[in-house]
Amino acid sequence: MSIADMAELYRTEQDSLGYMDIPTEALYGIHTARALSNFPYASRPVPAGFIRAFGLVKQACIQTCVDLGEWASESAKSDAMVRACAEMAAGLLDEHIRVDLFQGGAGTSLNMNVNEVLANRALQILSLPLGSYDRVHPLEDINRYQSTNDTFPTALRTAAIKSIQQLEKALVALQEAFQVKEKEFADIVKIGRTEYQDAVLTTLGREMSAYAEAINRDRWRVYKCVERLRVVNLGGTAIGSGLSAPRDYIFRVTETLRDLTGLGLARAENLIEATQNSDVFVEVSGILKACASSLLKISGDLRLLSSGPAGGLHEIILPPRQAGSSIMPGKVNPVIPESVSQAAMQVMGNDVVIAQACSAGSLELNAFLPVIAANLLESIELLTVASDILRKYCVEGIEANRESCRRYVENATAVVTALLPKLGYDVCARIAKESEAAGTSIRQLVTEQHLLTEQEFETLISPEAVCQLGHPKKKPKS
Repeated sequence: MSIADMAELYRTEQDSLGYMDIPTEALYGIHTARALSNFPYASRPVPAGFIRAFGLVKQACIQTCVDLGEWASESAKSDAMVRACAEMAAGLLDEHIRVDLFQGGAGTSLNMNVNEVLANRALQILSLPLGSYDRVHPLEDINRYQSTNDTFPTALRTAAIKSIQQLEKALVALQEAFQVKEKEFADIVKIGRTEYQDAVLTTLGREMSAYAEAINRDRWRVYKCVERLRVVNLGGTAIGSGLSAPRDYIFRVTETLRDLTGLGLARAENLIEATQNSDVFVEVSGILKACASSLLKISGDLRLLSSGPAGGLHEIILPPRQAGSSIMPGKVNPVIPESVSQAAMQVMGNDVVIAQACSAGSLELNAFLPVIAANLLESIELLTVASDILRKYCVEGIEANRESCRRYVENATAVVTALLPKLGYDVCARIAKESEAAGTSIRQLVTEQHLLTEQEFETLISPEAVCQLGHPKKKPKS
């Protein structure tokens, strides 16, 4: 290949460390190229929601500058920059953000990748050659009055809020799916178990209602996360001091971002503190971990209740999703609860990483915001998808095995607890022992001994009796 041909394929860019050849058609520049060389993980691409949030942050910054009179004599340039930012916010430039999210520098590589792509996209809009930074500069123009230290965490918070709103919707839908099953199974009496042992009677509907309430509690906790994330340090530049930024810009830029996003964002009262500390991400991650804990517990219950079909509880039947074995014909596994369980476990692991990374910040900045971002956004996404597939591919299709539930009730000594209000503890204890020793059902013993009629027995183990909150207190004899 001739030198002339090489010149057509590459353009040369310069930074403080020297020169590099950049592919001619690439929207990224030298800072991105160095990051690609320095951080070749290639396994943690920047999430699309984070890229788009960064586009919104940059658009707010540039629009605020325009409103304050910057580039007043270069309206075509400022319009091109705003348009480029809007395109990134719309997801049109995702493929050009090439850096790995695991990076040193507190996120500087990602900020520079964004700056370079926006600068070059603005140059395209202006019909100028890529890399013509004398016309639109990644730092002097796109990054004006900004720092990685205020734009990166602001973009992270914005992306997290938008993702959490989707998670909340998924949790609401999952809660409602369990509530449908609560009504559908309200009349199915079954054995309630504690510590894997038969305990007292309950209904399958009540079990489903407990799952619905747990998800409801998670939904409200997740909703409250927005309050923790809405306070941003945009305008604080390097350490929260607002170095190099005009006062009017500092006071207006967050308002502009709020208008662009429709989110209730607010500028931090103490920009120094908001730049130093990342503990809010620990708090939010803890709430996500609580949600993961609920999903893990519920998934485990669904697996246990559906176990069998011949050798397990088999009180519910999960929708068959795929063949369960390469060697055992006919086997169908509870793959959806298993998948959800693994997602929940990963979220719990992410929480540990987030806590460590937030604790590792030093003095005026946390250098480990990239790993915080990677794990926080992954946790939200995992929980959203897990909640969605648990609802669509499992809960909505759950069927009750009424015969199994009835058989367990008939043959278990646990049913005797339902007879306590009528027969008293001592009689019930004797009946339970006799039933176990003779292998005779509780129903048969109490009716044969004329302790209860068939009708009285049925009434005491009916869904209404099982679900009532306690029983009426007997009036003392006068």
